[in-house]
Amino acid sequence: MRITIKDIARICGVSPGTVDRALNNRVGISEKTRRKVLEVAEEVNYHPNYTARSLVTGNTMTIGVVLFDLYNRSFAQLLNAIERKARELGYFVYITLTDKDRENELKCIDYLVKRKVDGMILFSVNKGKKFETYLLSMEVPLISIFNYISGKIEYIGIPERQAMKEAVDYMANKGYKHYIYVSPPLRYVGKSNVYTQEERLYGFIEGLEQNGIVSKPLIIKSDDYVEELKHIVYNLNEKVAIVCSTDLYALEVMNELKGQGYDIPSQVGVMGFDDIDMLKYITPRLTTVKYPIEEIGRRAVASMIHKISQGHFIKTPLLNYEIVEGASI
Repeated sequence: MRITIKDIARICGVSPGTVDRALNNRVGISEKTRRKVLEVAEEVNYHPNYTARSLVTGNTMTIGVVLFDLYNRSFAQLLNAIERKARELGYFVYITLTDKDRENELKCIDYLVKRKVDGMILFSVNKGKKFETYLLSMEVPLISIFNYISGKIEYIGIPERQAMKEAVDYMANKGYKHYIYVSPPLRYVGKSNVYTQEERLYGFIEGLEQNGIVSKPLIIKSDDYVEELKHIVYNLNEKVAIVCSTDLYALEVMNELKGQGYDIPSQVGVMGFDDIDMLKYITPRLTTVKYPIEEIGRRAVASMIHKISQGHFIKTPLLNYEIVEGASI
């Protein structure tokens, strides 16, 4: 027989409303009463009836997440942070993966709306006024992360351009005069939302200009960037840095350089961006920009649930980043 809130209320000698406030961590009861209710709920193995609750409150206690894929380790870290924070706050997570396909992304969003998620966290490849209008018409709380969509949609991220500019400052101070920039997603500029990658490129270029770097950089946008690098002959008398817009590309670049017999960083330097957790296993340790990936996930969930329960988001300023000094620059 299913234990109900009324059963717990009778055992504790309080009203069902008091039990509801205790179970959902709401104000209006003493801490002593809250503890008593929670202890009894655990003793009788109480499980909420989410179907009944959703009929009464209109909430399903679920959040939808739209991501590219899980190949990039940083996305896996993000998803873990989102799921842990959601579970801590009593919510479950629906995960959808778009494979960076714009049409598939729309299908994922539609899928989540039909399943009546209470809110959505989007890492989007779509953009533009039409997409903004489509999202706002759903009347579902939305938070965009990484790729900015619109001033009308809540956004959590970092100052991407400034972060990459500071990375160039760091390399320039180390004496690097020649640069190669690797960012395959840039081939989608004008076709898809690659906001983070565009901002990092702008920061890279601005950093070169402000540091008086006159040598024109080679910018590689091809998906076959490793193959392109095989045909480059490096002048070992001049300090050359290969700057990658994500750590994933940087690790591939380092692997290729090692395979060709180059020493990192004495002959060629490598800079990454993200500071994914697997870098601790890589030699030399990659110099990179630390992206607060897990904090973004936690803050997105906390802000979303605050919007669902209180009617407004927790305003989140752009988050901090830092240069992680490794041994590759």
